[in-house]
Amino acid sequence: MNFDILIIGAGPAGLNAASVAAQAGAKVGIVDDNALPGGQIWRQGPQHRAKGRAHEAIEAMQRSTNVTYLSGTRVVQASGARQLLVEDASRGYTIGYGKLIVAAGARERFLPYPGWTLPGVTGAGGLQALVKGGMPVRGERIVIAGSGPLLWAAALTAREQGARVMAIVEQAAPHAVRQFAASLVYTPAKLAQAARMRFDLRATPYLCGAHVSAALGDGQLSHVMVKQGEKETRIDCDRLACAFGLVPNTTLGTALGCGIDENQGVLAIAVDDLQSTTQPDIYAAGECTGVGGMELSAVEGRIAAYAALGNVAQARALFAQRERYRRFAARMHTAFALDPQLRGLAAPDTVLCRCEDVRFADAALHRNWRDAKLHTRCGMGPCQGRICGEAAAFCLGWERNGARAPFSPARIGTLMQVQTQT
Repeated sequence: MNFDILIIGAGPAGLNAASVAAQAGAKVGIVDDNALPGGQIWRQGPQHRAKGRAHEAIEAMQRSTNVTYLSGTRVVQASGARQLLVEDASRGYTIGYGKLIVAAGARERFLPYPGWTLPGVTGAGGLQALVKGGMPVRGERIVIAGSGPLLWAAALTAREQGARVMAIVEQAAPHAVRQFAASLVYTPAKLAQAARMRFDLRATPYLCGAHVSAALGDGQLSHVMVKQGEKETRIDCDRLACAFGLVPNTTLGTALGCGIDENQGVLAIAVDDLQSTTQPDIYAAGECTGVGGMELSAVEGRIAAYAALGNVAQARALFAQRERYRRFAARMHTAFALDPQLRGLAAPDTVLCRCEDVRFADAALHRNWRDAKLHTRCGMGPCQGRICGEAAAFCLGWERNGARAPFSPARIGTLMQVQTQT
């Protein structure tokens, strides 16, 4: 299986890249680990079908006879020059490519606090994914907490399915949120979207400069404690959706030797003006290069595809649009920067590494990931530090823990594909 252009990820960046490449007549492959295209932001499910721009992008992909969409398929490792080893529900196999566009998106950042491992506690995006996947929440009391615009999207998704959103708890200071809201006049589409959300959730308390200090319950979440300044309030709830922004997925880029830079306080795949990485014929687009929203991801995907096709003039024509949304992203990151006091949320016996059940106090005894791994196995579970890695970077100042191949649990038969080829 070989493609002129192979795209990793079927979110806004990947779908827009595929549209450009397909219209140019290239043989295009899209690898995505979800059952349906759309990524997290355009995630589909039994009661959630694509609408608007999402519907148009997905329809365009499905109509293109020169696009092969490989759903439910994960990249396991880079298996050779211009080859990736992938696995789906039935088999593992390799894919070859001429040009590669990495549009791997981002994941939620979690910080440890007492009770964050209780049943009923998820991330904000995690709650969205569960609800769109068919999980019933009608009548349930839900608290949405953490930081950033994703909280509003998650709250609206839950409310539309009959949940009672008890509060949206935002760690950013009130003045920072007000300044960000005022700046939306520079992006009218974002302003209209925010206004609709605020109207729909007008009866929901919005607590700024606040955070969940503890999730409590006997084997199941029953209530949370919310700290706002010196005040601490109990809110009874059935679910808590709490995450502190997003971090780019850089694993594949790192494995391919692409340069990684710090972007707004987190690591991201480094790209130039044409979305080219430091490796020849490898491009990156969307939130794996820096978190900035759906519109920025979409235009970056188009630029990357034009560049991969050699159509530099058409790519450059989109630079001004990209810059407008990059400015929006910069304002967003400034407004929702994490308060340093969140480093102190965890109690000594709070679990930091969920895979290996390592307590925060035990990890904090060590200077870095290497020491912690040798003494506690912190970061050595199935997620390879994707969750505790960002938490330790923020709370303990450690360098990020990089994942190694295979990037996720895989069958022995899949891994043997590489051995067979060599």
